[in-house]
Amino acid sequence: MKPIQKQIDYTIIREASITQMLKQFKLIRQLNPNLKLDAFNKMIPEMAKLNYKMLCIFDGKKCVAVSGYWIGVKIYCGKYLELDNVVVDESYRSKGLGKLLCDELLKIGIENNCNVLMLDAYLSNEPAHRFYEREGYVKKGYHFIKKAGK
Repeated sequence: MKPIQKQIDYTIIREASITQMLKQFKLIRQLNPNLKLDAFNKMIPEMAKLNYKMLCIFDGKKCVAVSGYWIGVKIYCGKYLELDNVVVDESYRSKGLGKLLCDELLKIGIENNCNVLMLDAYLSNEPAHRFYEREGYVKKGYHFIKKAGK
């Protein structure tokens, strides 16, 4: 006899409110463990002013996956959607939520006439590299940073 697989209905919020975004600090810290609450609380409203949005996936009342995103235009690719701080709760990984996030963000990109989706992934996060490659992303280059001031 084949085991019955439980179907889970997740709730997707495509554009979380600032209040909803601020509630995701613990989830975002799974990717950015050195992030401080006061810094996060200051950044989110500032980012929202610059058109930052966050997609959230809930299992009941618990947010189990998030991805911030920006829509912009660059000379080399035209209009794009950039995934930012993509996190699936550790206890929900390998359950299809990363794919669900990517699929929903692709829909948003298409609806907004974006030519491409893009993202940065930490060099050390090789499981994420493999995941994004399975999702059809290709490595295009390096993202360089240099501290300004202080």
